Amino acid sequence: MNVMEFFEQSTGRWISCRTTHHLAFQRSETGESYIEITALRPDHPQIISTCQLHGVDPQRAIGGAYVTWNGTMAWDKEGEKHEGSTLFALIPDAVNPHQGQLLRDRGYAETVPVAGHYHMDNEQELVLITEYPSMHTIERFWFTGSNVRLRTSTVQWLGGITTATFCTETRVDFPLSETKTSVKVPSFFG
Repeated sequence: MNVMEFFEQSTGRWISCRTTHHLAFQRSETGESYIEITALRPDHPQIISTCQLHGVDPQRAIGGAYVTWNGTMAWDKEGEKHEGSTLFALIPDAVNPHQGQLLRDRGYAETVPVAGHYHMDNEQELVLITEYPSMHTIERFWFTGSNVRLRTSTVQWLGGITTATFCTETRVDFPLSETKTSVKVPSFFG
């Protein structure tokens, strides 16, 4: 599987159940997110504009994905929201097409345009490595079935604080707008 096939297989609506371990505080926090992923062709206007934003020739792009999310975490304060969107543009390495640059119009952890790196390993897992101004992230995604995807992430802050997250993501076939009122997300972690 190549990276674009991975994003095509990820297309759809997902419910993500997560546990985040705040290592400095020796505490864990659970949360749930609703995610929608759309694979995009290399000639999509948003792929072209993201490449241009990063000063990369859009002809080098093999496609990408548009991702939206809306979630909650157990420690949230009243009215706190975890929602947003980002666009990925994939720029493969000229020598090894199983790795390359992952250009984002905005990052997850910091809402600034950011360029990271990706690679597909021998186990068909997608690994994303991103350097932000104040942190370093490593994310790993893999499928355990056509409708179940697992994800781990490690965030290392400049001050040495680390968080580690494990997510189980299940593809759903209903519109995400229904999740806010009529769907109870099962909590696998307590």
